[in-house]
Amino acid sequence: MSNENPERQVKTANQRGAARLAAVQALYQMDIGGTGVLEIVAEYEAHRLGQEIDGETYLKADASWFRSIVSGVVREQVRLDPLIASALQDDWALSRLDSTVRAILRAGVFELLDRKDVPVAVIVTEYVEIAQAFFEDDEPKLVNAVLDRIAKQVRGETKK
Repeated sequence: MSNENPERQVKTANQRGAARLAAVQALYQMDIGGTGVLEIVAEYEAHRLGQEIDGETYLKADASWFRSIVSGVVREQVRLDPLIASALQDDWALSRLDSTVRAILRAGVFELLDRKDVPVAVIVTEYVEIAQAFFEDDEPKLVNAVLDRIAKQVRGETKK
């Protein structure tokens, strides 16, 4: 007999998806707290990825994918932020966005630029789902629109 509640089907995230979520959380934490990349990566790898904290179990994540996203965003931020800013509505500055939305967009744009082996649809869908985990209103739509615009610009593709 199983202890699982059949009423509640939980979507199991793949290890890259878990790495993307952890990367967004780490980037947010760096943005808010000013934590350095080496410190944050070490903390997540030692204490969060696949670990239990305060009764919550973090999903097992692809640690190398996580490191690649976090370090890549930090390394390429001067290239990422202008791309994101140009994809926003004219009256919106990147600094006006919620820190979580900024982290999601930076990670998504980094993958669009750096991970040509990953289809646009996968990247956009995964980051929209991350946005939906944090927000209910317009933020997921904003993430979708911005990533789609940038995908057209840098890859000539849209989410299919």
